[in-house]
Amino acid sequence: MLSLSGLIILALVREQTGTKGFLVGLGLAVLPVPLIIAVFGWLDRVDPKPRRNLLFAFAWGACAATLVALIANGFATEWLMTTVDSSSSSGQADADAWGATFVAPFVEESAKAAAVLLLFLFRRRDFNGLVDGVVVAGITATGFAFTENILYLGSAFVSDQTLGYSGIRSTTAATFFIRAVMSPFAHPLFTSMTGVGFGIAAATARHQRVRRVLIPIAMLLGAMVLHGVWNGSASLGGYGFLIVYALFMVPVFGLLTWLTIWSRTKELRAIREQLAAYQAAGWLTPPEPIALSSMRARGIARDLARRTQGAAAARTVGEYTAYATSLALLRRRAYRGTAGPDFTTREKELLDRLWERRETAQPALAHAALSVPLPRPRFVPHPPPGTMPAPYWPTGPSGGGYGYGYGAGQGPGQGSGTGYGYGYGQQPQYGVHPTYAPWATPPPHGPQPPTTPPTAHTPSVPHGPGAPESRL
Repeated sequence: MLSLSGLIILALVREQTGTKGFLVGLGLAVLPVPLIIAVFGWLDRVDPKPRRNLLFAFAWGACAATLVALIANGFATEWLMTTVDSSSSSGQADADAWGATFVAPFVEESAKAAAVLLLFLFRRRDFNGLVDGVVVAGITATGFAFTENILYLGSAFVSDQTLGYSGIRSTTAATFFIRAVMSPFAHPLFTSMTGVGFGIAAATARHQRVRRVLIPIAMLLGAMVLHGVWNGSASLGGYGFLIVYALFMVPVFGLLTWLTIWSRTKELRAIREQLAAYQAAGWLTPPEPIALSSMRARGIARDLARRTQGAAAARTVGEYTAYATSLALLRRRAYRGTAGPDFTTREKELLDRLWERRETAQPALAHAALSVPLPRPRFVPHPPPGTMPAPYWPTGPSGGGYGYGYGAGQGPGQGSGTGYGYGYGQQPQYGVHPTYAPWATPPPHGPQPPTTPPTAHTPSVPHGPGAPESRL
């Protein structure tokens, strides 16, 4: 369906601009696309989305959304021409202004929001929060702006050819300056408002159904209003357009940029906090939560693996990082009460994939962690009772290592009563944790095997706020 939409929109644009105008518009419209894609790619580096999702979003914006907008705006313009006195040039200008200010924002933002909605519903596993919503919405709007720019720039070129204009003073140059230089992020800004709404809905607990529905709708309406203000400013003349641009569009763009970067930083902090439980259980080494929560350390680890073991090792480190990030965000979703019924299965699957790549990735990440300053300790609150599904709480990874779990430990370091048990030696691959309580702050450097067996006179040491007592 997207391919068919692409063929139809290609034919419609070429019909309006001609072959030469289409080629000129295509060549100029593609120039800002790599910059915009690179910006959203940078925002998406923490938890990269599957390329098929981003390709779908771009294709939807470039083909389906523009086709819907072109047809719907055409019908709306014809209707306005019949209801408004269009016998004079002022009447026709009024009809165009009404269509651009009130009809086009409603049609275009709804068409673009459909891609975000589809990915939210059918690729829910890849939709974790605000950053994901902004990235998907921004890529969709980039595709829409790309096709729209072909039409506008191609039409401007045809006009210049007819009137004999060329160079900097041509309509083509002015259109390119306004759309590709002054406002390349206009459409991504509008649709990102909708993405913020879906991102908030993704981070909202499942039982809060009203909020999960109303917030995306409210943000979609905000995107329409923002789009309408932008289109309406064109009818105010040069100074009116600049006033709206400077006093309204730039502050909103700055606010959305700050909000997205803040959410991205919060994701990195969540990775460090959520992976601490797996580090305490023996699945990760102590430096890994720190290294995985730093984009600089991630890059250092990949570069080190590439220099020492080749490109395949660098890919392995990248895969390890991606799986660890998915694991941390999955655990955060469970904390918020937004994890699905497949939480335990998904957690087990991600742990298996991490374990398969540990020999290559863990040394590189341990080295990279040396470049990251130690974070300040933060209090991690307990989740509300009943919101967390019971996960697999491993007593120790397969093939040995230290175990960490409730009840009697396995190996020489056995716990007594209901304390924690630590031990070395062969461990079962997975153990089911009877009660979910990994939210206490782990020891600063992970679990350490006791040097002497515990005795009855060993004092009880609380392991983090509110956690069961640990007899070491």
